[in-house]
Amino acid sequence: MSKVLVVACGALAKELRHLIASFEREGNGCSIDLECLPAKLHNRPELIPEAVRGRVRAARGRYRHILVGYADCGTGGLLDKVCQEEGVERLPGPHCYELYAGAGAFANLQEEELGTLYLTDYLVRHFERLILEGLGILDHPELQDVYFKNYTRLVYLSQEHDPELDRLGRQAADSLGLRFEKVVTGYGGLVDALVEIRERAA
Repeated sequence: MSKVLVVACGALAKELRHLIASFEREGNGCSIDLECLPAKLHNRPELIPEAVRGRVRAARGRYRHILVGYADCGTGGLLDKVCQEEGVERLPGPHCYELYAGAGAFANLQEEELGTLYLTDYLVRHFERLILEGLGILDHPELQDVYFKNYTRLVYLSQEHDPELDRLGRQAADSLGLRFEKVVTGYGGLVDALVEIRERAA
């Protein structure tokens, strides 16, 4: 049994667990473990590289392959430096929005409207805690204009069909005074990344 560890962002936990479970049901001889760092690190990306390094080093010697389940995620290349130093690979791309949507489709979204706020299933579910509370807007409503005055729309990149998430996405857009749009992406590049590491470990 080839053992693989994915050290991932907590915002990807649900999707990664679903994909790992589907791989295990296929019974291809590859066992994948998942360890997630707190999703709130999204608001402090400068802390991500060393947090990842700590998890990778703690797992060293117990796994044949380790994949970092982060894109760059606002670390400005510092996560790539850690990955290079530790001899591990991360998910492709600058952030999970592009990972889900695909590079070409995401570039088109950006070109259409630069002032776009992107949310995934996870961020829609936890919008109040991670965005409104995490950015201090609940306690200081005046900060909303500071953060979002140049935004015009909210694009919900949807991984799973769930009318409740659609409702929460629209609610999030309304709370910020943004136009709401939904783009169905599924799991996007997460599938390709796990398939690749599974094939290496098999």
